[in-house]
Amino acid sequence: MRYDLDQVAEPIAYKLLAATTVPRPIAWVVTQDAENKVNAAPYSFFNVMGSAPPTIALGLMRAADRGFKDTAQNILDTGVFVVNLVPERLVEAMNLTSADAPRGVDELAFAGLATLPSVHVAPPRIAESPVAYECRALSTVVTGPNQVVVIGRVLAVHIEDRFLLDAERAHVDTPALDLVARSFGSGYIRSRDTFELARPTWAGLNKG
Repeated sequence: MRYDLDQVAEPIAYKLLAATTVPRPIAWVVTQDAENKVNAAPYSFFNVMGSAPPTIALGLMRAADRGFKDTAQNILDTGVFVVNLVPERLVEAMNLTSADAPRGVDELAFAGLATLPSVHVAPPRIAESPVAYECRALSTVVTGPNQVVVIGRVLAVHIEDRFLLDAERAHVDTPALDLVARSFGSGYIRSRDTFELARPTWAGLNKG
């Protein structure tokens, strides 16, 4: 079966992409508007895109009732944001911040989440999140009516000390972070079921 995505309804395109691109890490994005009001919302069209410079990408879909979502509008207006990663213990709070709250609502306060100040950007980070990226937008591309892809440079990474095995060498106890990712529909995926596979070298593949 082939779906030509310029010939199907948008919900069909969304379901095809979201049901097949799994797992998708969750960016719990904190922004501020021009009046310094804080907004927080989770997005699963997200990933790391490079390390020289450190780069991430966010896909921010439109709000059905008001055009650009608050996160997208705030990034377009201020150029900065914080990405927090989501451990399983915070999924209920994260889910609360995904509600379609009116503009101006502080989702962090609504979900009972404390914050810590960032160093390089104005928006705070979520105190209980084990990992947070302070980011500055390098580029924003409007890909459709009120839909935006944000390419961001990561200015700083905050990692809770207890998850560092060797701080100097940046060895992270990744399994202990207990991060979750999005699946399809209303589903989520835990990061506990992993396996290892060594990357081959061309020399090794051509021995003898």
